Amino acid sequence: MSKRLRILHCFRAPVGGLFRHVLDLSAEQSSRGHDVGLIVDSNAADRLTEERLARVAPSLKLGIARIPMSRRPSLSDVATCRHVRVHVRQQEADVLHGHGAKGGAYARLVRGLLRLEGGPVASFYTPHGGSLHFPPGSPQAFFYIGIEKALARFTDGLIFESDYVRRLYEQRVGKGLAPTRVITNALQAADFVPHTPDPDAADFLFVGELRQLKGVDVLLHALAQVAHARPVRAIIVGSGPDGAAFEKLAHELGLDDFVDFTGALPALMAFRRGRCMVVPSRTESLPYIVLEAAAAEMPLIATRAGGIPEIVQGSDTQLLPPGDVDALTLALNAFLDEPQAAKERAARLKQTVRDRFAIGPAATAVLDFYAACLSR
Repeated sequence: MSKRLRILHCFRAPVGGLFRHVLDLSAEQSSRGHDVGLIVDSNAADRLTEERLARVAPSLKLGIARIPMSRRPSLSDVATCRHVRVHVRQQEADVLHGHGAKGGAYARLVRGLLRLEGGPVASFYTPHGGSLHFPPGSPQAFFYIGIEKALARFTDGLIFESDYVRRLYEQRVGKGLAPTRVITNALQAADFVPHTPDPDAADFLFVGELRQLKGVDVLLHALAQVAHARPVRAIIVGSGPDGAAFEKLAHELGLDDFVDFTGALPALMAFRRGRCMVVPSRTESLPYIVLEAAAAEMPLIATRAGGIPEIVQGSDTQLLPPGDVDALTLALNAFLDEPQAAKERAARLKQTVRDRFAIGPAATAVLDFYAACLSR
C-alpha cells in the first residue's frame, strides 16, 4: 500500500492475546510509515498494562486515548461512543479498527455516526470470540448475536484471526455481511528464543485470564489426581474474574503445597517458572500463549479448542478433548514420564510455527485488505 493511512485501533481491555495482537500490528504499521493510535479503556490500569503502553507510546503518532469503557453493555456506552467519535474526528482517521466485541461495537457505531456527518472513516472488526462463546440458544447468545447482526451493516471489513472464528461467526451471525479475510495472529523474530526453565521451575505452567472458559478448574482436578500418586508442582499465572474461585478450589482439592497462584507476569518471565505449558481451554480463538510457547520450544499440553488445531497443523503435537479431566491427567503423567520426548515434539512444532506465523506477512495482508475495502 502506497497511501499513508491514519489508523486507530479501538479495544476495551489492554490485556492478554488481544492486547499482544494489537501492539504487534500497530508497531508494524507504524514502522511502514502509517500514522497509528490506540483507543483503550481508562479503567484498566495495572502495572504491566501501563508499562506496555508506555513502551509503545513513542511509536504511535496518533497517541493513546484512554476512555472509560464498561465490560458489559450499559447506558455508559452512549457517552463512550460520543468520546470515541470526537477523538476519531479530531485525528481525521481513515481506518477505525475495532478488536473484540466491545471495541468492535464502538468502532462500527462511530463509523455509522460519522458517515451521517459526512466523515469518510472505514470500520474494520476483528472478533476475538467473546460474543460468540455463549451457548447457542442461551439468553446471552440471543442478545449478543443480535447486536452483532445489527452492527454488521456498519462494517467495511471483517478480519478473523482464525478460520475457526470465521466459521463460528458465519454460522451464528451470518455469511456475506461484509468483505472478509482470515489473517492469523503472528509472532516476531524475538519470540523465537529457546525456553530455559529456572532450576526450581514447576513441572507445569498455566498462563492466561482466570475464567471458567480457560479450563483452570479442569487443570486443578487433573493435578489433584496426579498429586495422589507422585510429586508434582504447578504455577498458575494470570488474573481474572474467577481467580478467587480457582484458589478456593485448589485449597479444597488439597493442592496448597502443589500449586502457586502468582498473579499476572510478563510472558517470558512466566515461561521460566515452568517446564511444560498447559492450555486446558474449553473454548478459544487463536491463543497467543500457544504460539508463544511453540516459538519458545516449550513442551505443550493443549486442548482441541477453537483455533488451536490450526496452530499445530502439520506437526505431531496431539491435542486433548476440552473439559476431560482424565485425558488431561494422562497427558500430565506422560510428560512427567518422558520429558525429553515432549521437548523433541516442541522443537518440531517450533519449526512449523516459524514457517506459518510471521508478523511481516500478516501486517501486509491487513494493510492490503484495508486498501481493497477503502477503494470501494
